[in-house]
Amino acid sequence: MSKSLQRVRGTQDLLPEISRKFRHIENLAWSQARHYGYGEIETPLFEATEVFHRTLGETSDMVHKETYTFQDRGGDSLTLRPEGTAGIARAFISEGLAQKLPLKFFYSGSMFRYERPQKGRYRQFHQVGVECLGYDHPLSDVEVILLAADFLKDLNLLSSCQLQLNTLGDPTSRQQYRDKLVEYFSRFKNDLSADSQMRLEKNPLRILDSKDPGDRKLIVDCPQMQDSLTTESLQFFEKVQQGLQKNNVPFELTSTLVRGIDYYTHTVFEFVTDQLGAQGTVLAGGRYDGLIQSMGGPQTPGVGWAAGLERLAELTAESLIPTTPLKAALIPADEAGELWALQVAHELRVQGHTVEILWNGNVGKKMKKAASLSAEYALIVGTTEAQTQTVTAKNLATGEQKTGPLAQVLV
Repeated sequence: MSKSLQRVRGTQDLLPEISRKFRHIENLAWSQARHYGYGEIETPLFEATEVFHRTLGETSDMVHKETYTFQDRGGDSLTLRPEGTAGIARAFISEGLAQKLPLKFFYSGSMFRYERPQKGRYRQFHQVGVECLGYDHPLSDVEVILLAADFLKDLNLLSSCQLQLNTLGDPTSRQQYRDKLVEYFSRFKNDLSADSQMRLEKNPLRILDSKDPGDRKLIVDCPQMQDSLTTESLQFFEKVQQGLQKNNVPFELTSTLVRGIDYYTHTVFEFVTDQLGAQGTVLAGGRYDGLIQSMGGPQTPGVGWAAGLERLAELTAESLIPTTPLKAALIPADEAGELWALQVAHELRVQGHTVEILWNGNVGKKMKKAASLSAEYALIVGTTEAQTQTVTAKNLATGEQKTGPLAQVLV
């Protein structure tokens, strides 16, 4: 096969087995989101480049290295969405939704980032997520985390995940912390990685996100955010912790936890696991009170999270994915039986049953196929059945066989 007919590197074909997992995960996320009062939103796969480059921060790895940006035929710069939040914030502004606050949105769909493909990580990947706009109360953060925990519990994953929690404080706290980080890391500038040297000039908090071994050694003794928090930020974060404790959600305070995007403030969190190797984050989110205002909209608080379907699918046991039982396999015995089989199958499908018509092979091979599909009944139809409007039904579990009208032989 020519190279042009191969999958593009970093993409995947979602065959029925993995699609079934994805659908199950999306359905559980959407079900929990509805319980919390969320409505569904879908934004375009691509936006004006400024929507992402302006909001995510030009120094972020996502913008600096990973976005798929291109010019369309009209000369406009467009970017495939690398995440969901910025597009929803754009929709909030352009659709004039400020008068409808508070708003709660659930989303799912494809995202795109040009990064090195690795296990469970693709250039086109899929996420589910939620965004809650209009509440600046710390217990709103707790409610969003509880939704995430309930979702992971539904997937039977919560017990194998740990909630890591941190605060980035308000803008005053963040600026104070930024100054301390610049002072500290400037003393070791020549020891920092090239990426972190660039971050030192523009956004030193990103250094805390570095995976470089040399950077990690320096991070161990760097200033802590806790020491730069204003009284208001401390009270906000204490309320978040109290809310989690009251709802019996265990967490670990992680001072180096930061979001790789500029718009986050106050609470940031991740559910992590040790079952995915180095890429242990299962679900991540936080508060972003400055995002919509930075895009030219009104000052609007927000908090949310997103989770990757690829990683969740890798963790979800196959045995937990519900299957649709096959009520009957239709076995046409001759040409007249084929036409009658179509009618019988359609009647059963209208009643809500799952039915398969086996077109290929002789009756014996079709019976074996029906058994391999775990059908409850094999329905044999030929000329006689077609003329009398009956079926010959064999219960594949008991071996019992009856001939008669469909309503009488199929229990």
